[in-house]
This record gives sequence, structure tokens and C-alpha cells, in this order.
Amino acid sequence: MNSFEEQIKRADVLVEALPYLQKFRGQTFVIKYGGSAMEDPKLVASVLRDIVYLEAVGINPVVVHGGGKAITARMKEKGLEAKFIAGLRVTDKNSVDIVAEVLDTRINPGVVEKLNEFGGRAKSFSGANVFRAEKSPTFEYKGETVDLGYVGDVIGCQVPCVLECVRQEIVPVISPIGRDEHQQVYNINADIAASEIAISLEAEKIIYLSDVNGVLRDPKDASTRIPTITNDDVQKLKAEGIIDGGMLPKVNSCLKALNFGVKKVHLIDGRIPHALLLELFTDKGIGTEIVLK
Repeated sequence: MNSFEEQIKRADVLVEALPYLQKFRGQTFVIKYGGSAMEDPKLVASVLRDIVYLEAVGINPVVVHGGGKAITARMKEKGLEAKFIAGLRVTDKNSVDIVAEVLDTRINPGVVEKLNEFGGRAKSFSGANVFRAEKSPTFEYKGETVDLGYVGDVIGCQVPCVLECVRQEIVPVISPIGRDEHQQVYNINADIAASEIAISLEAEKIIYLSDVNGVLRDPKDASTRIPTITNDDVQKLKAEGIIDGGMLPKVNSCLKALNFGVKKVHLIDGRIPHALLLELFTDKGIGTEIVLK
């Protein structure tokens, strides 16, 4: 293919994106940014440039980031072992201090710095100033009663400052921690945090960037990706054990958001370069979308 044909092909891509650009302009998308896309410098650049692109074309991205690998590494430095039950991190008193430190003083400022470096405008928010939380109750899992410790449920979001950022076309970057009425900080699952802020902001979409390209019937076979699933499909996939482990809080948070007015949720693989743009602005998409019905 000669250079002129390549230029035409690039123009075709822009034309394909046009109806989506027109449709999405002015809408708020919550992006949960986590997994390997936060670890590999090339992927970091790809994802954050995509977010800057969204802001530049009139979409309002709001970022909730994870940081699980960095937290686990920091805990190991401190002689603490990470433990997960049903996809959720067990967090004792020592661990919650590490969680807050890593998220608010390392990861969050780093994401903001990179977004600004790529020509965007971003602002850092500690989730402790956004998410009102209470301790998560105990629950039954595989025949045992589980207490996650200093893990919190979101009972409300304080969004005026976040909304002001959106109004000014500044990208809010929020860490997934919360605080209760006694000023106790809790670790909040980032998928759940993204769902709750999306509900409070009346966002159009939530996009979860992770290490899995959507929901797979066979976790070892990428070709078994399910492009679209509904609430009824989710219940069947849970019963079959296809949705399990770390996917459970993610999908449960998706369904809650959909039931509270979010129109669509996307699960995509952040390891794919420009995954955000491919999912949002091409006809086929690349991940799994979840809708009510």
C-alpha cells in the first residue's frame, strides 16, 4: 500500500468515528483505570493520551484509578502479605494506611502529571474527600463468614468539586478510598468506586480498563469473548461459574450503575494499545458491553 492509500485509509477511520464523536460530545464517561495498563510505560502513554483525546473532542472523562499491584508491592516491602477473598482485598489497620499512602501520594499525582504532560488538564482528588463510606458488612463466601477489615462501602458521593472540574473541561482523577463520619479511612474496590461516582454524576457510560478483554466463556480463550450481555445473561454466567472471583465485584457494580441510570458499561483490555478509542469510535468495538436488556 502506497503512502497516498494509507492517507485515505486514515481518513476513512476518522469518518467512521464521526457519528460517535457527534453522539458523545458533552457526555460524561467514567473510566476505571487499572491493571497492567498502569504498569507498562507504553500502555500508560497510550491510555492517558486516549483520555486527553476524549477531553479534546468534547467528552468529559472522569478517572477512577486502581493501584493493586503497587499496593501489594509496598505491603511486601513492609513485611505484609496481600490477601484476597471473592476478588476483594482484605485490609487490616496497617494495610489501610499503606493503601492510602500509595494511592494518594504516588499513583494519583502520577496520573495527573502524565495527563497534563500529554496536553490535557487534570486535577487530583483523594477519594477520602469524595466518597462517604462505612465499613463493609461481613458476608458468607464458600461456607465461611468473611470480614474484610478496613474495606468500605460507598454510602454517598460529594461531587460539587468534581462537577466544577467537568464544567471547566478539567479531568478529575480520583483515588478509590473513602472516609466515614469519624474520619476513618477505608479501602474501596476501584470498580465499585467507579460505579458509585458514575451514578452520582449521572454519567452516560462507565468504561472498565483491566487485564481481560471483556467477559470470556473460556478464560483461556480470547475468541470466546461475549460482545454484549444483559442483566439476565449475567445471572446465568454467574450460575455457570463463568463470572467469578475478581470479576464478581466488577460486574455487580456494573449492574448497580445500569439500574441507577447509567446507559452502558464497557469492559475492555487496557493492554491493547488505544483500547478506549477502538471501543468507543469504531463500529465493531473490542470488549464486552453490558446493558440492562
